[in-house]
Amino acid sequence: MIAAIRVRGNVNVSRDIEDTMKLLRLHKVNHLVLLGETKSVVKMLKKAENYITWGIIKKETLAKVLEKRALLPGNKKPGAEFFKGIGVNSWMDLAEKLVSNKVDIRKIGIKPVFRLRPPRKGFERKGIKKPFTIGGALGDRGEKINELIERMI
Repeated sequence: MIAAIRVRGNVNVSRDIEDTMKLLRLHKVNHLVLLGETKSVVKMLKKAENYITWGIIKKETLAKVLEKRALLPGNKKPGAEFFKGIGVNSWMDLAEKLVSNKVDIRKIGIKPVFRLRPPRKGFERKGIKKPFTIGGALGDRGEKINELIERMI
């Protein structure tokens, strides 16, 4: 499962990239979405790579995101009755099912977009206009997306 985070705003963004980010549900800065690893999703991520960062999320990190930032319609936090309704015992169980694609996040009732805070101690040294490969914050991070998410929860 891929976690994508919008890093930059929408000033001077071309229409194509703006539409791509709308399809990815990345409307605002510091929003996180969970996406499946399909060809079309990867191509959309590559197209918008100058405004977002992404990588493979671990189930432990996903469990923390769900516990702290998951919201139900009406901006309500999920409680014990939520777990009974979907047949899981904890956030870790739910994270395992999501990572293994046994359940879809929208079908269980959780909003598909997670609102995060700006990262503690900021983004990488070169800022939000350079790719991750040369010390910036944009593009594919691989497993290092988990470190960024930990700082943003």
